[in-house]
Amino acid sequence: MMNALLPRILKSAYRKEPISSFIVIMGAVNAVIGGVGERWSLLSLGLMMIMLAAIIRWWQTQNQEVKLKEQPVTQYLPANSSRPPLQMVSHRYRQ
Repeated sequence: MMNALLPRILKSAYRKEPISSFIVIMGAVNAVIGGVGERWSLLSLGLMMIMLAAIIRWWQTQNQEVKLKEQPVTQYLPANSSRPPLQMVSHRYRQ
């Protein structure tokens, strides 16, 4: 089940935030290579890249929340219309 769920999660995350997701992928690859190869500088670089991506994603979500609060609420239809509601139109076919 996890094998089918993981690609869906990764695809949805990548579609929502492609820049920070790309940085996470690069950082994870660097961290894995550095950890397996015992290259501590590469491991630390990868972990710093992952933290940078998390900060970027947090910053983007904070900016989205501010923009949503600033947008005025528009009402497309009036609450109480003075006109009566539209009636259904029926088509009569001539034979």
